[in-house]
Amino acid sequence: MDMLKGGGNAFDAAAAAVLVEGVVNPHMFTIGGECPALLYSANAGEVVSLNGNTEAPEKATLQAYRSRGYTLVPPRGVLSAGVPAAFSALGAMLERYGSLPLEAVIEPALVLARDGYPAHEGLLYMDGFSITEHRNRFLEEWPGSAEIYLSPDGSPPSAGDRMKNPPLAGVLDFLMETGRKAGRDGVKEGVRSAVEAFYEGDIAREIDTFVREREGFLTHGDLARFRTVVEPPVSVAFRDTRVFKCGPWSQGPVFLQMLRLLEGLDLEKLGHNGDEYIHLWVEAAKLAYADREQYYADPRLVDVPMKELLSEEYNELRRRLLDTTRASRRHRPGDPRRSKALLPEEEVFLWKEWGLGTVHVAAGDEEGNLAALTPSGGWIGGNEVVSALGFPLTSRLQTFYLDEAHPNVLAPRKRPRTTLSPSLAFRDGKPWMAFGTMGGDQQDQWTLQFFLNRAVFGMGLQEAVEAPKCTCKQFPGTFHPHDAFPARLALEGRMGESLRRALEARGHEVELEGDWVAGYVCAVSRREDGLLQSAADPRGRMALVFPSCALAW
Repeated sequence: MDMLKGGGNAFDAAAAAVLVEGVVNPHMFTIGGECPALLYSANAGEVVSLNGNTEAPEKATLQAYRSRGYTLVPPRGVLSAGVPAAFSALGAMLERYGSLPLEAVIEPALVLARDGYPAHEGLLYMDGFSITEHRNRFLEEWPGSAEIYLSPDGSPPSAGDRMKNPPLAGVLDFLMETGRKAGRDGVKEGVRSAVEAFYEGDIAREIDTFVREREGFLTHGDLARFRTVVEPPVSVAFRDTRVFKCGPWSQGPVFLQMLRLLEGLDLEKLGHNGDEYIHLWVEAAKLAYADREQYYADPRLVDVPMKELLSEEYNELRRRLLDTTRASRRHRPGDPRRSKALLPEEEVFLWKEWGLGTVHVAAGDEEGNLAALTPSGGWIGGNEVVSALGFPLTSRLQTFYLDEAHPNVLAPRKRPRTTLSPSLAFRDGKPWMAFGTMGGDQQDQWTLQFFLNRAVFGMGLQEAVEAPKCTCKQFPGTFHPHDAFPARLALEGRMGESLRRALEARGHEVELEGDWVAGYVCAVSRREDGLLQSAADPRGRMALVFPSCALAW
């Protein structure tokens, strides 16, 4: 909001929010992680996708992992570290569309890192991610993390204690000053110089030294070669809307394929969150996610049949597989290249062992710009903090497979398929919403339910965010160890016992979870009269995670 009040636009606001998230929510995201984005510029009249995903090091080969005895990329440590992509992505956005000097965008994060912020309960106690969860690892294995996040006696901070990060403040100050000096020739020059300083200068050399000492693969050369890819988004029309997603290096197109599968159904007649509606929604999700597992990967290195996967003809074939009465337990990818509803069994990839944290930032402004960014990675539970820099590296290489049969198999300079999935939507040809959530494989399930609440059932923005949601768990997970649970379906407790029994009668294995657990959606929306609205998920507070929304009236 300070960026907007200070004359900045939605892109300045979004970048500032992402940098602040990287200071105060390091269990969810730091500048060592990734930041995919979807951006609509009213001035340019275009929607673009930023591939703000990490990239595997040149030395990260299958043989390199196998020679060390790995059948999966480990879930944490330097062997799961790729290039920290977030700052490059923010730089690409600001260089293209930003209006404020870089120092103005960085300053809020710098002040918090230097002067401190109150330790909150999410950072201290969130299961699987928090300081308390990883205290022993910090003390025994990761001294760089202990220096920042534990007291001198090794105890974790208490809620409300002032947390500072002097090394990170130093990095942000360096980038700010680099941008200020070069920015005398313009905003774009300042941004470009700061990005070069991060990826080619002392920061990259510190990362190189840190990883080399721990016998990892990431090098200064990997950072120096790295570039954020700015590309056209993938989109489909649904009724009076058009939804934009990132390409198949993300899981975003599953949202679009689910829309294709559902557009042939009378959703209003099925009734919002009735057993027939939930059943068919989940069955459509299973088909779309099966295709994700079979085909999605870095399209620079893998031929992904994206056009065919989203075609009306192919999804009409797939829609015929929907059983209106019984839940499917099978993993059923299709064959879009040969226009067949089912891929031959012998060509289906099945992981043998069937069996983390993110934030979202949405921003809009009075000019009509929209920005949806889903920063993640560089978690304090995923890698040790680099002492000189104050942030850890990403551990997202764990989402690769070490199996040549899979499209998302590890390869040097390949970008792993990511769950990170920001969303933009137009209505009647005009910019309408920017939205997203944390939640790994569940992101496009939760945001699609939010979207249908708006586009089909006419709910208001906050109402659509708060409505009860469900989660399908049938497909293999993206993260280590890629577990899957056939026919399993989780319902928020508010959806009730009678709905659970009705879905079990259809063959689903249903578990009732807490009342407020399925989703952490954050959204901004623009009405036809220019009024801007925002909504943030109360589930974020329940889970001790805090999404970011910004708008200007």
